[in-house]
Amino acid sequence: MHDSSSVNFVSSSPDKDKFFAVLRQRVQAHFKNNNISTHANFAMYFKTLFMLSLYIVPFVLVYMQVWAAPWVLWLAYCAMGVGVVGIGMSIMHDAIHQSYSKHGWINRLLGYSLNLIGGSDFTWKVQHNHLHHTYTNIYGLDEDIDDKPILRLSPWGKWQALHRFQHIYAAFMYMLATISWVLMKDIKQIIRYNRTGMTAQLGHSPSWEMFVIVANKIAYFIVTLVLPLILLNYAWWHILVGFLLMHFIAGFIMTLVFQLAHVVEPTDHPKLNDDGNIENTWAIHQLETTADFARGNSFISWWVGGLNYQVEHHLFPQICHVHYPEVSKIVEQTTKEFGVAYHVFPDFWSAVRSHFASLKQIGEGLPVPAPPVIS
Repeated sequence: MHDSSSVNFVSSSPDKDKFFAVLRQRVQAHFKNNNISTHANFAMYFKTLFMLSLYIVPFVLVYMQVWAAPWVLWLAYCAMGVGVVGIGMSIMHDAIHQSYSKHGWINRLLGYSLNLIGGSDFTWKVQHNHLHHTYTNIYGLDEDIDDKPILRLSPWGKWQALHRFQHIYAAFMYMLATISWVLMKDIKQIIRYNRTGMTAQLGHSPSWEMFVIVANKIAYFIVTLVLPLILLNYAWWHILVGFLLMHFIAGFIMTLVFQLAHVVEPTDHPKLNDDGNIENTWAIHQLETTADFARGNSFISWWVGGLNYQVEHHLFPQICHVHYPEVSKIVEQTTKEFGVAYHVFPDFWSAVRSHFASLKQIGEGLPVPAPPVIS
């Protein structure tokens, strides 16, 4: 992995340098002129309560053994899986970006909801906020496109013959994402961040963060798996199947939604230049490596925490996602004026098709053509 501290965005285009300043001024004017807060509103508060309830209430009912039939128990775990998605993509995501509230303590509190579902708020901040949002789609810097055991998500990743079939088996791998996450991903990341000095550079204690992550993992598995196996009058495999269903649903939905934003045909996978820098401005880089989808579908926008407005999220991560539909109008207008990329898929399924087509293309191990522009 490259040392991110030595990488800079360098552009020789005056127009590109002006783009983000103009865009930011227009977005700020939108909120000021309409007397709107950039943070959460009542609709977001309702969603927060709904998503937390979708995860917690079925689990409480499981502990109360309300249902005798195993299939009803499994439905409860499926609902919890959808709740995990809602917490991860709506509540936690906004809170850790400091966009949920103007009060830091509220953002920190709601950011801990990630720990509630088995993750780590600290490693997420490093991987997502610091690395992914800065060095989007740059192999060796953006951990989201690192080589996975049998998945190649970057055209610059290490190629194996098996990757030719990754567009066929990728969906099954996505189902394992959150299980891998709660079992080992956070542990591997904190070990790496501690070893490279990144934890200390960000003002955190390496030993304390390691302790918090390990203790949280132990508590998570005790509460969600060990105690139900001991206390509930279900066969052990009934509980295990429910636990796995919850993670299969959460892993598949969350991974697919995140992939639709960056591993699709029109998005770029730039390389560092000979000086180890990126030949672009940061904002234009975000536009070229990110895509929106299904912007007109209010249900999808609500359910995925506005992550279908990924371009807006990358440009303005400290604006709560409930405001992205209006922000997107300003972004689209400004990109047209400056003649810069703005990738948008009209609906969910066109983005899905493009993602799996991109997986197939990357899996072939062939040179990647210049990305087409979708607008």
